[in-house]
Amino acid sequence: MIVVKENDANIGEILRILESGGLVVFPCETVYGIGCDCLSLAAVKRLTEYKQRPPGKPYAIMAANKEMAEEYVIINQTAENLYDKFLPGPLTIISTGKHKTATGVESGTGTLGVRIPNYAFMQELIYKFGRPITATSANASYKKRPYSINDILDNISRKQKNLIDLIIDAGTLPHNEPSTVIDTTLDDAVTLRQGDIVLSPNCEVLSRSEEDTRNTGKELWQKYEKHAGARAIVFGLEGSLGAGKTQFTKGLARAMGIVDEIISPSFNLELEYKIPNPKSQPKLIHIDAWRMQGGQELRELGLQKLINDKSVIVIEWADRVAGEIRKYDEEAVVVWVRIMYTEKENERIINWGVV
Repeated sequence: MIVVKENDANIGEILRILESGGLVVFPCETVYGIGCDCLSLAAVKRLTEYKQRPPGKPYAIMAANKEMAEEYVIINQTAENLYDKFLPGPLTIISTGKHKTATGVESGTGTLGVRIPNYAFMQELIYKFGRPITATSANASYKKRPYSINDILDNISRKQKNLIDLIIDAGTLPHNEPSTVIDTTLDDAVTLRQGDIVLSPNCEVLSRSEEDTRNTGKELWQKYEKHAGARAIVFGLEGSLGAGKTQFTKGLARAMGIVDEIISPSFNLELEYKIPNPKSQPKLIHIDAWRMQGGQELRELGLQKLINDKSVIVIEWADRVAGEIRKYDEEAVVVWVRIMYTEKENERIINWGVV
């Protein structure tokens, strides 16, 4: 593994590594990414091994410009409008793929996400490479967002480090959100992940599976974890029976590093999960308010002490005790999350806001 400063990076050497199927960690306007040749099956398999992600989960490609992207995806009018308005920039646009990339890059349904980075070094690199790179964030799945090289190296194994051929170090990046992800293969553009680019006034995403719902929990934890240790963080979950409140909590817990199985606290009212090697947040408290008649029972569970302890608290059926939760708006970061059914059995709309 070679580490070079961005100003000292040799474009020719980087191109040689990409051509030979290597993995390169690079800076961008969002977070550090890791990429490889999108046409190399061996490189994509190596990337999947590094990310420790399940087979079948697709990647996005990073192109130098719209003309390069058009060689790999079908850009409809909805996508065209987004390209023209937001790219280059922190937006991943999902379109129907042309099946030119290596197996494992496109989704199982043949769709492909495209990014055009608003980062001059990467635009030049990809342009000279002559084709897109398969790109994803440089952290292992569910690990800390990589805004610095140490964020990466301190949270991966020796085996993962050995899979990296080159790291381009641009120092600590601004703490921007990952790219917004928009699916344009449907009649209307659908947000699958919310980043700094907001296409609707609400923070809202579409979940098409339990894994998507867990990923939303992960993304929201990574968004608000900066408050951990300084203030309590309360996630107030609203949604009908079976909508996915516990799945959301599983994703959030996994992002916090909790390895214990997360189960619904319906019969216990409250479950506590310790965090291995805690740095700032002492514990995760999972509360079910389904059987609560009002705020008194939440007070009896010791909510005030949990707030004082700066705990991370997830409350399912939070709408039943909303008045009690809102008493702590000035003491805690309170994130209200609503998970709603759609007309399709496996789809959910998830939106959120902070009080």
